[in-house]
Amino acid sequence: MELKLQTGYRQILGMALPISLAMLVPQINFITNNIFLGGLGEIELASAGITGVYYLIFAVIGNGLNNGVQALISRRAGQNLPKEIGRLFLNGIWVALGIAGIGIATTYLFAPTVLRFAIHDDKIATQCIDFLLIRIWGLPLLYLYVMRNALLVGTNQTQLLVWGTLAEALSNIFLDYSMIYGHFGFPSLGFNGAAYASICAEGIGLFVIYAVIRIKGIHKSLGFFEESSFDRSIIRLIVIQSSPLILQYCISIVSWEYFYILIEHHGARALAISNTMRNLFGLFGIFSWAFASTTNSMISNIIGQGRQDEVMPLIRRIIILSFSLSLLIFILLTIWPEWFLSFYGQGQDFINEALPVVRIVSVALLMMSFSTVWLNAVTGSGNTVINLAIEFITIVVYSVYVYVVLEVLNLPITWGWGSEWVYWISMFTMAYFYMKSGKWKNKVI
Repeated sequence: MELKLQTGYRQILGMALPISLAMLVPQINFITNNIFLGGLGEIELASAGITGVYYLIFAVIGNGLNNGVQALISRRAGQNLPKEIGRLFLNGIWVALGIAGIGIATTYLFAPTVLRFAIHDDKIATQCIDFLLIRIWGLPLLYLYVMRNALLVGTNQTQLLVWGTLAEALSNIFLDYSMIYGHFGFPSLGFNGAAYASICAEGIGLFVIYAVIRIKGIHKSLGFFEESSFDRSIIRLIVIQSSPLILQYCISIVSWEYFYILIEHHGARALAISNTMRNLFGLFGIFSWAFASTTNSMISNIIGQGRQDEVMPLIRRIIILSFSLSLLIFILLTIWPEWFLSFYGQGQDFINEALPVVRIVSVALLMMSFSTVWLNAVTGSGNTVINLAIEFITIVVYSVYVYVVLEVLNLPITWGWGSEWVYWISMFTMAYFYMKSGKWKNKVI
């Protein structure tokens, strides 16, 4: 197993494209849920927006853990320390399961009260709460799935991500159709059927990818079971490295939930439109996120090899690829926006109201393509506290903007979605100037 990375365009694409496919899974699940739920009515499509973002809060906490562990694994890979990688992975699983338990407890204790207070429509509130009390049980499966991402990306085995991805995506589509509408002998569970389907699909994907890891013998080469005991020093390292990222992602998505609650105050139609925008953003943003994850891993790896002088040229190469793909997506969304919106089956009036928002989102995707690469360059350098500071400042600016625009001025939601421009410009500015300063070069993890 080759642990040390090179930094050419071929190597970048070889890592980023399988990551894109792996990231496609939760987006396919989310979009599939919404397409099938849209068939139940506009209220169900609106409710799916709030439940999707709520679950995403905990999903991105797992993403923060993933990025922290991935940077550590990549650093050890660059240092050619395979046994240390195995120890990091196993102890990361303990951390992941602990956080999942906290997420489940938090949902049961606080989510019903908070959602009933925040959501004006009682039917939407009840539907969201019932759904989430089922869906949250998929969290341990999701976090274990995320840990295998950190392992395979950090050790340059991204091609293996495909198997778990395909298994989860295909099973989710089949189970969504079966459980929501009651086909193939399954009961008709309606809105809650999407929750059960997603949990089952996550379990299937998890089983397949860990079977692949075992068949390929990766567990042996990394010494998974040579030292399987709970190691406090490694747990502490993982928590120190990941906690700023976890908090960073958490406050980011909490602010998005806040945004959706403000959107709900503008009516079910506005919320349903915003939910489709979340789908488009999530689906077409996977390439930018994949290149961002590649940035994190590759920069940490080459720093581990002592090749700090190659960091800035590597970032520039990744941005060229990331922006080029996003530009292609921008063109597609500009030419055929109605085609993408028609999948939700909500009629021409819905599409006409959503079109101006699509224009805003398509430009935001271009901004994200380079902004998130610069932010993940900071992550790969090991300076996760700086990540948190950048995110915190950005979220404050973002939250003030959406409150003034949507609540105080009561402007149309097109202006509200302009907050994405504010978000990515703010993030890019701070991350860019930090990396250009060179202050990251002496960080040791």
